[in-house]
Amino acid sequence: MFRTALRNVLAHKARLLMTVLAVTLGVAFVSGTLVFTDTLKKSLSGQSAKSYDGVAVSVTSYGQGRDDEGRPEGEPGISRQTLDKVKALGGVDSVSGRVQGFAGVGDESGKLIGSGWSNKGSNYAPVKDGKDPRYAFTSGTGPAAPGEIALDKATAVAGRYEVGDKVRVATNGPVKEYSLSGVFTTEDGAVSAGGSLVLFDTAVAQELYLKPGFFEELSVSAKPGTSADKLLAEIKPLLDGERTKAQTGAALAQEQAKGIERELGGMSTMLLAFAGIALFVGVFLIYNTFTMLVTQRTRELALLRAVGANRGQVMRSVLAEALVVGALSAAIGLVSGIGLAVGMRSAIGSFGAKLPGGDLVIAPGTVVAALVIGILVTTLAAVLPAWRTGRIAPVAAMGSAHLPASAKSLVLRNVLGSVISVLGIGVVLLGVSMGGDGRMVIGAGAFFMLIGMIVLLPLLSRPVIAAVRPVLQKLFGVPGKLAAQNAVRNPRRTAVTAASLAIGLTLVTTLSVLGITMGKAVDRMSTDKLKADYKVSMSGGMGLLDKSVSETLAASPGIKDVSPQIAGFLKIGDEFRSASGVTPGAIGRLLNIEVVGGSLDSLGRGEVAVAEKTAKEQGLAVGSTLQVQYDDGQKGSLKVGAVYEDMEGLLSPYVVDEKILNAHSEEPYIREVYVNVDGGASKAAQQTVVDALGKNPAMTVATRQDMRDEMGGMINTALNIMYGLLGMALIISVLGVVNTLAMSVFERTQEIGMLRAIGLDRSRVKNMIRLEAVVISLFGAVLGVVIGVFLAWAVGTTVAKSVPDYALVLPFDRIGVFLLLAGVVGVLAAMWPARSAARLNMLTAIKTE
Repeated sequence: MFRTALRNVLAHKARLLMTVLAVTLGVAFVSGTLVFTDTLKKSLSGQSAKSYDGVAVSVTSYGQGRDDEGRPEGEPGISRQTLDKVKALGGVDSVSGRVQGFAGVGDESGKLIGSGWSNKGSNYAPVKDGKDPRYAFTSGTGPAAPGEIALDKATAVAGRYEVGDKVRVATNGPVKEYSLSGVFTTEDGAVSAGGSLVLFDTAVAQELYLKPGFFEELSVSAKPGTSADKLLAEIKPLLDGERTKAQTGAALAQEQAKGIERELGGMSTMLLAFAGIALFVGVFLIYNTFTMLVTQRTRELALLRAVGANRGQVMRSVLAEALVVGALSAAIGLVSGIGLAVGMRSAIGSFGAKLPGGDLVIAPGTVVAALVIGILVTTLAAVLPAWRTGRIAPVAAMGSAHLPASAKSLVLRNVLGSVISVLGIGVVLLGVSMGGDGRMVIGAGAFFMLIGMIVLLPLLSRPVIAAVRPVLQKLFGVPGKLAAQNAVRNPRRTAVTAASLAIGLTLVTTLSVLGITMGKAVDRMSTDKLKADYKVSMSGGMGLLDKSVSETLAASPGIKDVSPQIAGFLKIGDEFRSASGVTPGAIGRLLNIEVVGGSLDSLGRGEVAVAEKTAKEQGLAVGSTLQVQYDDGQKGSLKVGAVYEDMEGLLSPYVVDEKILNAHSEEPYIREVYVNVDGGASKAAQQTVVDALGKNPAMTVATRQDMRDEMGGMINTALNIMYGLLGMALIISVLGVVNTLAMSVFERTQEIGMLRAIGLDRSRVKNMIRLEAVVISLFGAVLGVVIGVFLAWAVGTTVAKSVPDYALVLPFDRIGVFLLLAGVVGVLAAMWPARSAARLNMLTAIKTE
């Protein structure tokens, strides 16, 4: 029976091709993801371990903590005195102290080198031999004076800098010019990620990033013969408080490796989820293929029964075919996945990230996973067709009496599908009633809804397609009528084919409606609430602005209004609540703040403005007095001078004069500064702001459109990624339509011959097949769109309260494109089957059994 199964696979190579492709795509995605993440994990972990070569013990400070009253307590870092105590231990060979933060370097034109989020500055920390073990200099030396810096080699090459050149460097304040003392290579992860690294003299770095005399980290090397664990035990008693942690270099490298694994785990999970969707869609294609193959071989299988094969042997022969196809698909998918991993690695490099070198990691688990997934998915999808094969009566089969689904089986299927669908809808509505906590519940309900829809599709196909039959007949004549009839001739097969498209379009529609709705809400917020001509922030959104930025802008000619947006906290009662520090007077001309009580002028009198929602929750009104505790632990009272409409994303629930927050904070937390210029926004006005900032390469001066794009950019990027990943599932859906039509044409060879004999010419035969494909594709697409819109509404209700001006938006243009593409998919999928049908020899076809 196994030899028979092999012969059948070889005899139906063309018919099994689509199944092989579908499984191959899914397995390739799974194995590619595993190979890529394993390779990335090994290379990044190896790089991280290299950076701790020679480090016996690492000590890290987490900065100041807060006492029970919210007052800062403890040291801001590791003091010089602690460093000296560690250095004095007998087993210590050397100790270097580190601080770090943001630093941006401009090229010849003033443009920032590297990606803003990974541009770092640190200190050069030479040990007893006068060298810093973390950096290998290719030219020059490390900085030894306040006016000197060193650059990593990639940044120096990008900026065309050589030792002795003047380099403009920006941190969070004004641009400063330094002399380049040296160029180095490093294993630092920021440089590998496509960023830059600037080394300052230690005193300069401490002044910039922490506090003079303090470090964030100590790297301790041991003398020969001294164990890291022994040294660790001696260092721990010297450390101050719970905000400092000491561990061996090996433990730290292992901890970072686990951190890398966790970070990559999220990406791996997302990619594997989409691979799972593709494989799930592929199940329908495989099921359809084996169902049709079994139907076409009814006589052959009956003959096997007649010559002595029992039901189990016939069933196992079909499963053996699936096993062979699955193993072949898995092997091809594994090889393709390795190629995909190489491509993903190259693609990341093309975006500027410099990944560490190293060989691809093809773990035994990846190979096993690829084989198991390919074989298991294919075999499980073939179980039901194989089971039906064993139930075929030999005499009935040899008489060509195909066994259609009984009325009983369809009734049971429809009842089961209805129950699952109602259950799914009920669970989704339960999730909606739970608000923001109901998203996981909605996800579970969506799963049951899709399963129920798949089970009910044969029932739905007849009335839906029957409704469009008159239109098809009127527009396309006989081919249209025949196409509609053929589409529902075998409702099970139509349902399985349409199901794969419906699943893909459900996901795409849900994401699109949610993405467009969120984008419109963000767009309304940026259009209606923002009045500022420009927003100044750090490039890449990383790092904070110095308070000197707003002071410099306010004193510059041509600039009318300036207000920082300082993020701070006020302790009210037992809770810390976020507050915004702004410039009174100017803020009302920079943001469109709708006041519902009192006046924003009260900010200039040292009073507080409270968001309407917060005021209602706290029972506050204009004239109320708030007892507050500031960031430094001091207490005071604030009178409510205004109540305004909520502006989540732009202003905190409490707004005060910036001077109040600055008076109680050493380092104000400034993410952005809003600016209005004389004469309104223009290119010349934007250049005025840029010039006022000293053409700082680390700062971005964003127009109102830039602000709008920035707010909506992440949504659009996420949507595009999702579309790309879901595209694979839709490709498999197309393969399913091609496969169904090809099998259908084969089954109807005699019928097509008869149609040709009574006058249906080749062009109308092609039209009939094409229209059948379009009908099936649009049937699946419409169902997917309807369910997708429902799920988008459900998920949207869970985020509506947290997104200002949220209102469901149905992107009819995009939905129309989805339906149009589904029709195009049908036309393209029908090309080969339609051509095959039209080329059938009329007389030969009529004689075919």
